[in-house]
Amino acid sequence: MNVLEINCVTKRFGNLVAVRDVSLNVAKGELCAIIGPNGAGKTTFFNLISGFFPPTSGAITFDGRDITKLSTHQRVTLGMARTFQITEIFPELTVFENVRIAAEVAGGYRLRPWINRAEAAQVHARVEETLKQVALETKTDRLVGELAHGDQRAAEIAMALALKPHLLLLDEPTAGMGDQETYQITQLVRRLHRDSNYTIVLIEHDMRVVFHLADRICVLDQGRMLAQGTPKEIADNETVQAAYLGNAA
Repeated sequence: MNVLEINCVTKRFGNLVAVRDVSLNVAKGELCAIIGPNGAGKTTFFNLISGFFPPTSGAITFDGRDITKLSTHQRVTLGMARTFQITEIFPELTVFENVRIAAEVAGGYRLRPWINRAEAAQVHARVEETLKQVALETKTDRLVGELAHGDQRAAEIAMALALKPHLLLLDEPTAGMGDQETYQITQLVRRLHRDSNYTIVLIEHDMRVVFHLADRICVLDQGRMLAQGTPKEIADNETVQAAYLGNAA
């Protein structure tokens, strides 16, 4: 069963075609990595999936439902969650408070002036469960702005997980990290995929991370889908080597 189906999606900005006739299917439980040189259209493609931009043409289906014209908020409600290349958190709040905000959104409580004791207990339990998933249970009372960059990224991922997503979109999860933090986030993503069976699509520039994690790799180049395949197939693809991997080596 495909969680995500993207059919011939194109995005134009005036005369600029940022994404051209791209199709992609993502199966339940799959981890699909999207790579490509700078300007390949990766972030625009993510913005189309998550609803920040409407496609100029083409269709997007999520869990069997056409979401092409749905807003970002509507897609979140249906079970899609995204992190960003630049970490999106509330630095002045604690780790627990950051994740609680997302858990309250998932529970439908954010627009209510109060929630009862049972509902509050459910939210609290959800937050604690999520913080254990990302190994931040010992830092619940720390201000997120005071954490190391890797822990801030883990907190952002926890906020996404608290939304109870069917699809997790990770935009450059190791951006700006040193080797140790990159290793920690890579291991976190691996646990979410292998142990918790999350369906994940990620953009990543670090080829070590991509080839370590991905079931399938999709290569974008100048807005087009250049190739799709297993890590071995992509590594052996001469066209990909010429367009990207060879330049990055």
